[in-house]
Amino acid sequence: MKITGVRTQRAVVPFDKSIQSATHFIPGISAVLVWLDTDEGITGEALLWAVGPHRMPVLEEMVKLLGTQAIGKDPRDTTARFDDMWAENSFLGHKGLTMYGLSAIDCACWDILGKSLGVSISRLLGRRRDRIPAYASGGLWASRSMQELEDEAKSFVAQGFKAVKMRVGKFDIAEDIERVTTVRNAIGPKIKLMADANQGLTVSQAIRLGRRLEDFDLTWFEEPVPAHDLEGHGLVAAALDTPIASGETEYGRYGFRDMLERKSADILMPDLERVGGVTEWMRVAAMAASYDVPVSPHLYTEYSLQLVGAASNATVSEHMPWFEPLYAESMEMEDGDILIPDRPGFGFSFDPAAVEKYAVA
Repeated sequence: MKITGVRTQRAVVPFDKSIQSATHFIPGISAVLVWLDTDEGITGEALLWAVGPHRMPVLEEMVKLLGTQAIGKDPRDTTARFDDMWAENSFLGHKGLTMYGLSAIDCACWDILGKSLGVSISRLLGRRRDRIPAYASGGLWASRSMQELEDEAKSFVAQGFKAVKMRVGKFDIAEDIERVTTVRNAIGPKIKLMADANQGLTVSQAIRLGRRLEDFDLTWFEEPVPAHDLEGHGLVAAALDTPIASGETEYGRYGFRDMLERKSADILMPDLERVGGVTEWMRVAAMAASYDVPVSPHLYTEYSLQLVGAASNATVSEHMPWFEPLYAESMEMEDGDILIPDRPGFGFSFDPAAVEKYAVA
């Protein structure tokens, strides 16, 4: 089997209501859809996303650069294709834009491999489980009012979620405490609660807020300080009893090795498009396991399900519905868990009607 070409399509999925975290204003999802074609009629799919459509062109060009260089090569040799792209990226570096393009092609190759054998990617990786606990992540934003927070939190519990995540990082700590109190009261003591500061705090602010949040029995305190400040994350982690979760904006296994060595987080959160696709995500998970550190994937719920289906130290999955409108298949939930599909490849495919609906020039 040989790769014959790479195709892309930009798409924008607007939200009904814009959302805001401590660091980002997000009116919708801007995505680059990727198809990797082969001479045997099997096509691998992948997706990249960004905050803001103005960032899509650079993502698209990186995908085309690496995808074009893979033409004529066998996509089923996933390690060889990864190593080819890693070598190609050496000139530009192994953080940032280059890893986005590598991740997209790597994911498409794994999708092809699974489809060619008629098995899911989790089977290829050594399936560990067929379901995983999920936390609702599609709401409870920093821009929500108190009443909206209460209503949304109760809605998630009514849908069957046993864990929810909210955003913090307000200028006034008292306001954050009031908002967390509102959500905790709405969901009750048995539902797990996570808080995400989205890198919006300094080390001293994060420690002060984190100590106040100890009373709310948080499952974790996520990205309290800027992602590049690994030492700062370590200081926060050492100062608090609440576990620190981070890693969604880290790149590749070497970045995560630094996090583990510096004890920057108690839970690692590799993001599929930044870490380096399926190949590098699983390497990071295995490395974290050697430190007895759990992993939980950032976003990409549909694709990440195959990875948590195989990673022994995966504990919980983020349920983010942002990409649902683009797929022909839907995620299934049961008793607070997401069911991990056993369909070939990733088990999710772009809906042609949706691609046409959300496509932009």
